[in-house]
Order: sequence, then C-alpha cells, then structure tokens
Amino acid sequence: MMTNMIRSIKNIFHLFNAFAACLYYGFPARKLHMIGITGTDGKTTTTHLIYEILSEAEKNVSMISSVYARVGGKEYDTGFHVTTPDPWFLQQMLKKAVDHGDTHFVLEVTSHGLDQNRVWGIPFGIGVITNITPEHLDYHFTYEEYARSKIKLLERSKVAIVNREDRSYKLIYDLRFKIQELITYGLKTGDVMLQTFKFKTTLPGDYNKYNILAAYTATKQFGISDDVIRKTVAGFKGIKGRYEVIKTKYGFGIIIDFAHTSNGLEQVLSTVRKKTEGRLIHVFGCAGLRDYKKRPVMGEISGRIADISVITEEDYRIEDFYSIVEQIKSGMKRKQNVHVYKSRQEAINFATSGAKWGDIVILTGKGHERSLCRGTKEYPWSEHEAVKKALKRLHKIKSFPRHAYRQAGKRESIT
Repeated sequence: MMTNMIRSIKNIFHLFNAFAACLYYGFPARKLHMIGITGTDGKTTTTHLIYEILSEAEKNVSMISSVYARVGGKEYDTGFHVTTPDPWFLQQMLKKAVDHGDTHFVLEVTSHGLDQNRVWGIPFGIGVITNITPEHLDYHFTYEEYARSKIKLLERSKVAIVNREDRSYKLIYDLRFKIQELITYGLKTGDVMLQTFKFKTTLPGDYNKYNILAAYTATKQFGISDDVIRKTVAGFKGIKGRYEVIKTKYGFGIIIDFAHTSNGLEQVLSTVRKKTEGRLIHVFGCAGLRDYKKRPVMGEISGRIADISVITEEDYRIEDFYSIVEQIKSGMKRKQNVHVYKSRQEAINFATSGAKWGDIVILTGKGHERSLCRGTKEYPWSEHEAVKKALKRLHKIKSFPRHAYRQAGKRESIT
C-alpha cells in the first residue's frame, strides 16, 4: 500500500515535470511525426531499423534509443542505464529536432517511462509493441500491470502496431476499443507476414525477423516503398552491443549481447547454440535492486543451453553479490560447469583463456552500457575494452590452459 502511494506521488512529480518541460519548449512533438516503440525485447533494434529506413527514404529524422540519441545530425549520450530520459532532456531533444528541420522522430519507450508520465504531452502517430514477457515485476508486480503500462503507448497512438503471435496480443485485443487503428504482424499470422514481405538480412534468429516486420509495418505508414525497406534491411549490420560478433585469431568466437531478460536470454542463447561447433561459454549476471524473481529463471536458461556458465557482476548495486549468485544458481537444475567471479573482467579473462577451437564465448547483460554500478557508485566500464584486455592477456600466454574446463558433456556439480 505504502509502495503504491510513494509511486503515485513520484508519478505526479514526473507529470508536473513533463508538463513544465512541454510548456517551456513549446510542445515540439506536435510538429513531428512521432513513432514510439516499446516491448520487453527488440525495441532498440526496431527503433534503429525504423530510423535507418526513414533515413534511406530521405526523410529528416531523429531518434532516441537506449544506446544513444541522434538528433539534428548530432549524437548525444542518454545517460547510465536509461532508455526513456527525463522529460526535460526529452523535450529539449524534440525541440532540437524541430529547429533542425526534422519531420520524423523515433523514440524508444519503456514501461517505466509510460507509467511515470515521462512521455506525457507527446502525440504519437504510430505506437509499436514488439512483445511483452514477464519483466520489471519488482516495479509492476504482475505481468498484467506491466503489459497495461506498455499498452498505454497504443492508446495514445493513432496507429497501433503489435505482434500477433506474442502472448500480449490477447490483452491488447481485449482493449482494442481504446485503440484507434490496430495493425498486426507475425511470422505466420497477422496483417503483415513473412509471406507478404520477403527480405534478406544478416541479423540472426527469428526474434530479429519479428523486429524487421515491425519496422516494415511502421514505415509503410509513411508510404516508404518495399524496395527501400528491403535495401535498408539487407544492409543493416545491427547495433553495438546487440549480438555483436568479435572474431579472434585463436579459433573461437566472442559475442557481446545486451540480453538481460529471461526471454531475451532464451532467444539469443538458443540462436548461438545452433551456430556453435564446440562449446558455448556464457558469462552473465543479474542486476541488483531489480526483479529478483527472474534470477533463477536466468540461471535455468544458462544451465540448460550453455555448456559452461560463468556468473559475474552486473550492477549489483547495494545488494550482496553472492546472494544474487545463489539465487541465479538455484535455478540450475542440471549438473554442469559453473564458475563464479565477482570481477567481470576476471570472468571474461577466465572464459576466453579456457576457450578452444570452435567454442563461442557469449557475454550478456551489459552490451553497450558504459558503467558498472557497485554499491552506490558508477564505475567506467566497456564490454568491448574488457574483451580487448582479455585477448591481449591471452596473447601473452604461450599455450592455452587446455584443462581449464572439462569437456562438454562431462559436467561438474554446481559449487
């Protein structure tokens, strides 16, 4: 009861801030074609795809995603662990876009941003939901409440675009009387399907096919030709920290991915598993002061799909790191190779030093982020720099420690 009251007070504060910011900057969103994208997974890739398609179609377009903001031809940092920025920064960016002469704006939106009124005052022409799977239940408490927070984007949009094959569709369909126009997409069912729009892409997995179909459906609302969309999709190489492949000269591969939800982790590990000739070595953790219920689920997924799990830090904040580890390990049903390193750098060093020809080392949870939160302090961090350090260290080793791990299939007990 007290938690809900505190949250309501905070949301009123955010609403006041949003109103003040809109007033100060002159409601700039009213002069733009606003495209909002939300979802548990895939919203960043979909945001960037829409931006690239509109750019290829020679539209004057700006964008804010969880990776960065590209507004008025310039790039801006959106801050630590933030997707939807505070109303003042957001309205300032919208005003910059208008002043630059932009006509379209693509905005990645979170359930928190919607629930906290951070996007109040923005008239969305198009609202997209990629998918909704259980996440942020520490804040929303139930899946239904979480979904309804995201559905607010559709209710504020002239055109709502949703994944027909996602479990959230039933909830959305039940609320369709609040939605002006609803368009669906899916691999096999929906108004837009793979059968109706065929394309080539270098992006892996079915989950990226959904993202592409969402971007296609959104950009078609502006009359963009199929040829322009196909050309953009074919040339789109992905985003920093999203299934980013780093080749090594040692015969094994490294992948950096932002997957930090149970659904995202399941999707990316399953995709990598199919491409792995040797062993799949997974480095990951779970954030502190965030949904603790997903920790055993993340552990179960890693334990089931990966051959070797290396549990490490991922913004443990003021929580005890080893308590988070125990919660993750509690979901690991099968006996397997599992190792724990509090230092993420040491975890990556360990994973790469034991990798052999044909193995893939995948690092999940941090992706593009540029800090690690330990206690109440943010420390500089780069997953890419950490990999460089690990490979530089490996280069100094004359021979690989061939017995760092047991062979796949000969799993150790969880310790």
